[in-house]
Amino acid sequence: MFANEKGGTGKSTTAVHVAIALAARGARVAAYDLDHRQRTMGRYFDNRADTIKRIGRDLPMPRHLTHDGESLPRFTEQLDGLTADVDFLVIDTPGRDDRFARMAAQRADTLVTPMNDSFVDFDLIGQVDPITYKVTRPSFYAELIWDARKARAKADGSTIDWVVLRNRLQHIEARNMRRVSDALDQLAKRVGFRIIPGLGERVIYRELFPKGLTMIDSRDFGEMGLAHVAARQELREMMSALALPEPVLPLFA
Repeated sequence: MFANEKGGTGKSTTAVHVAIALAARGARVAAYDLDHRQRTMGRYFDNRADTIKRIGRDLPMPRHLTHDGESLPRFTEQLDGLTADVDFLVIDTPGRDDRFARMAAQRADTLVTPMNDSFVDFDLIGQVDPITYKVTRPSFYAELIWDARKARAKADGSTIDWVVLRNRLQHIEARNMRRVSDALDQLAKRVGFRIIPGLGERVIYRELFPKGLTMIDSRDFGEMGLAHVAARQELREMMSALALPEPVLPLFA
């Protein structure tokens, strides 16, 4: 599950790339978009279906649904239907507080919180001293995840693997980057999440959306430059760091 109550963190783009990467490995994958207003994940897969028809190629394609944002029976029915006979269900959530996202969080095995490399995004999960930049306390969202983990442990004894994914990292080391990194390390020890690198700030990710393509589909979007090669490597590293169960087939030929 990809969840962050702040928008603009690359949540949907990352979720789609993970879903396609898993499908490309040979896993049976479903995807569920809980953001019925923006519907970025749903639109991404709609665009991908159109591209598959247009080019006549059999690209990896998860089955997917979008929730209506209102109906609890529909949420339960769709969630149960999507989890039947699949290896992975990838859930994208709204960039706001949402009751269905809270319910889905309690059923997640891996909960990924993407964030940009700034204290604006960090504030969602923790507060820092304005002078020393030391963490003073967890924020409301960290407490929400803590409650979800407790509920999951009580329900079936399982542990939710909480992963904070650092998207749009700058390629040049900066003081702010070091401060955010130090604060994340402090908070990770305090509330128990893992920190992994995500996807960089690259134009290619925005350009691929209208066609519904991802970095997995490199042979289908033209000649690859150095930026494309670097983006594919970022995706490899992110998938490895997520440490999801391994399907049978390799990710890249």
